[in-house]
Amino acid sequence: MTVREDLSGRVAIVTGSGRNIGRAIAIELARAGAAVVVNARASVIEAEGVADEIRRDGGRASVAMADVSNPAAVAGLVESAIRAFGRLDILVNNVGVRKETEFADLRYEEWREIVATILDAAYLCSHAALPHLVASGSGAIVNIGGLSSWTGAKGRAHVIAAKAGLVGLTRGLAHDLAQHGITVNCVSPGMIETSRASGKEPAHHAVHTPLVGRRGTPEEIAALVRFLCGPDARYITGQTIHANGGVFLS
Repeated sequence: MTVREDLSGRVAIVTGSGRNIGRAIAIELARAGAAVVVNARASVIEAEGVADEIRRDGGRASVAMADVSNPAAVAGLVESAIRAFGRLDILVNNVGVRKETEFADLRYEEWREIVATILDAAYLCSHAALPHLVASGSGAIVNIGGLSSWTGAKGRAHVIAAKAGLVGLTRGLAHDLAQHGITVNCVSPGMIETSRASGKEPAHHAVHTPLVGRRGTPEEIAALVRFLCGPDARYITGQTIHANGGVFLS
């Protein structure tokens, strides 16, 4: 555990936290003192592995399997956090997909799948968590966006539209929820070293070169999320913060 546990006593849900950026966020929040609900849709082994890692490090964690594009499943996810830890202070809407399909071949069913997984899920989780975030008095929502929603990319119209929608949702919620002491921000990662189920590199990565000369790590994104959830970031809301090594300058 870190020396400064600035999230001590707080409880977080991190969607899609069985691997990659979500995993790093869950571990980082736990190291800052938060109890963390690790969420995944299908891989119980991955989710339990993250929770076990947190517990071995002295933290508190539970696992809640849920498809966050399903309203009933989301209600169960939030209820599981309350059952396990008695409160909810932080929501990180991280779950995402990386499909690439030429627009001419993009079926409506695939469009809806992507938008539901990224944008609808953020709405559903934020709405279900809201009463508990209000009760917290210092709640925080962090949405995880993406580089291509700012630069554009071939074959990713559905993903880009959904991720861009997260930016709009962030701004709207910042206005609506400020009265309840809830901050809402979006983190937009650039080219991050992660494992991919397909094993293929996203095509748009080939046209980007970070100014810093390397790709980022999931842990660097997690550190930014931790800051936005903590007491030193209470004056920051409605913002999209880019962490991309200089690939895109906002």
